[in-house]
Amino acid sequence: MSREFEMSLMGELRFFLGLRIKQGPEGTFVHQAKYTRDILKKFEMGDSKPMTTPMSTNTALDADEDGEACGPKEFRGMIGSLRTSTATKPDIRFAVCLVRGTGLLLGLLTVKR
Repeated sequence: MSREFEMSLMGELRFFLGLRIKQGPEGTFVHQAKYTRDILKKFEMGDSKPMTTPMSTNTALDADEDGEACGPKEFRGMIGSLRTSTATKPDIRFAVCLVRGTGLLLGLLTVKR
């Protein structure tokens, strides 16, 4: 590849797009703690209580079709910020995909969870 592209050695990768990268003999691991804290800070949710699951098991999303709309800018911003987390966490991906097109308050509350 170095024959085709200009490359330089910058040492071992430690952070990439806000994610902490740890490389070792057993594999490469991606840690999202800093990225998650940055998202919470961005949306003023730093004091939020941690949840064990990304979505409540008794929330009926289809039951709120005519529900109250939420601010689309905030909603889309949160969905966009969660994009990186959804790439490595299928449970978060599932919850985000269910609500991403709703634009309803219930969807916003699910995203905040």
